[in-house]
Amino acid sequence: MGLIRALASSASGLAAQRVRMDVVSSNVANIETTSTPEGGPYQRKVVRFASGDPAMPFSNMIRRFTGGADTGVVLTQVGVDEESQGRSVYDPAHPDADGEGFVAMPNVDMVQEMTDLTSANRSYQANVTVLNAVKQMALRALDISSR
Repeated sequence: MGLIRALASSASGLAAQRVRMDVVSSNVANIETTSTPEGGPYQRKVVRFASGDPAMPFSNMIRRFTGGADTGVVLTQVGVDEESQGRSVYDPAHPDADGEGFVAMPNVDMVQEMTDLTSANRSYQANVTVLNAVKQMALRALDISSR
């Protein structure tokens, strides 16, 4: 019962952190993008998570084995960071410069992105550690029961 809950929780955590790392990669790749199809500079993306959701894969099985409890994390949104502001750079030769020679740059901060990437990486590693521990417990339980 607890092993299945731990597996489901770790699996959802792994998937969530992978998405988070993908979003950070996209932000870093677009740190100098001054023009997008939507118009204007690239806007930093952020991920939002919530605790377990009945819509999670295998949620019916998880609730059956865990006595009705949901578990894990679910991605609720990959949205635009509307809180941080981009900067203006004076570059009159740039094709996206305004009439005064300023270019609107993306609101991506490399330090923030590297911090987010490190945090996502550590969370991912923690979930892998839990997954390996659960696997070892399950193998040990099978070993004990076969004696």
